[in-house]
Amino acid sequence: MMSTKEKKIISVLLTCHNRKEKTYSCLQALSKCTLDDNFELKIFLVDDGSTDGTTDYLQGKFENLHIIQGSGDLFWAGGMRKAWKFANEHEKNTDYYLLLNDDTIVFEDTITRLFSDLKYINEPKSIVVGPTLDPDTKKISYGGHQLLNRLTFKSKMLIPNNEFPQKCELGNANIMLVPKAVYEEIGSLTESYTHGIADFDYTLKALDSGISTYISSASCGYCVNDHGVNWLTQKSNLKDRIKYLYSPTGLSYKEYLQFIKTHFPLHLPQAFILLWGKTLFPIIWQLFKNEDYLK
Repeated sequence: MMSTKEKKIISVLLTCHNRKEKTYSCLQALSKCTLDDNFELKIFLVDDGSTDGTTDYLQGKFENLHIIQGSGDLFWAGGMRKAWKFANEHEKNTDYYLLLNDDTIVFEDTITRLFSDLKYINEPKSIVVGPTLDPDTKKISYGGHQLLNRLTFKSKMLIPNNEFPQKCELGNANIMLVPKAVYEEIGSLTESYTHGIADFDYTLKALDSGISTYISSASCGYCVNDHGVNWLTQKSNLKDRIKYLYSPTGLSYKEYLQFIKTHFPLHLPQAFILLWGKTLFPIIWQLFKNEDYLK
């Protein structure tokens, strides 16, 4: 048997807030993953100010689970940065970081698939994203996006081909494997992002440093795409829509424009128009929207 010191450490990073059953289900699925003998999981979960007893509910139920308390206003990106920082400081022997959303149910072969694909890619400094399926429709809900036009920021969701990994430019971090060598070069998620834009920014930041991102050869779990659910119905009023425009969990107006300015500066005027068009004229937007333009 290989000793613990000789094993490769995978530090799993998560953050959660007030959905202890979902978080439990996520960790339970993770605990059932097939793991090669030379790997060991260490789990670092930020409980971001939950009031539903999440910490007490999870404590002691999973091996190598470290729960870090958050302030309650970290949101996804802030919670993940905190988990990453804690893992880096307390598990210095980490070889890989696995970013995981706490509402994602990974498949039993997810970890072995991610590493098999990383080996196939044969680029040690590469990020591998595990696409997820909607549990009801079985359609891809999150994963990797291929840029089609930088001027219009048009992209398409890549579909796993069940044969080999495919290169992408934009990756969702619902399931994302990051070798430590990548972290040592580009660091954690960018501080200026509060919530959901941070994962797209991370893979683009990696690309700027010559680090490629791939989607895995097959889907790696289930996750419902809940972005923008019921956000602009015909009954919503303008005040609510403007609030959603500026909300970190909504369109995140200022941060989204900063993201575009950083990575797609020529698209900035169009992005401004699209954001306000979606907010001011929701019915027209629903008729003519292109889902790959703006999430």
